[in-house]
Amino acid sequence: MNPSTSSSLRIDLREHAVHLLITAAPMAHMAAHEARIVVNAMKPLHLLPDTLLFEEGDAAGSDYMALVLEGQVRVVSAASVPGAEVVISVVGPGSLIGEMGVIDGAPRSASCTTLTEVKLGILSRAALLELVGTRPVVAARLMLGLCKGMADRLRDSNRRLRTLSQVSRALQSELDAVHAVNHRLLNAQGS
Repeated sequence: MNPSTSSSLRIDLREHAVHLLITAAPMAHMAAHEARIVVNAMKPLHLLPDTLLFEEGDAAGSDYMALVLEGQVRVVSAASVPGAEVVISVVGPGSLIGEMGVIDGAPRSASCTTLTEVKLGILSRAALLELVGTRPVVAARLMLGLCKGMADRLRDSNRRLRTLSQVSRALQSELDAVHAVNHRLLNAQGS
């Protein structure tokens, strides 16, 4: 591949990243030139299939987020049974992952593994803080978009938790009824 073709592919991917970033955070009302500033602060990362991007509980190096440009990433969390996991989601182009880490630097709350070949735009906390200092309006719009995405996921988690609680209560009622029947049967046999 000649250098000019490689350069135009990089520019096309960069413009694709701008479009994806605007789409990923529509509530932020980020203009293309503002999204371009954020994308320029990102570092590209290309991963092969079945690559662990980060693991649940990782504390070291958790201070970045990624914009998925191409490919699919599986997001999982450990289940209560050792060795088991719960698939939280499969995300693709336009998805942001690791946003909590870029904000608080706390250990990762889930593991992310590539399902396909993946291209990412990585934004570190240092780059975000530089945007806050040099481009506060752009950083504020980005943060608004990140907060909106996390709020949406929290609302979805709350909805799932309510459903799980309802199912749990229904199961407990069934178990209580079976226990009462068994108790009566045992008492009847003992008489």
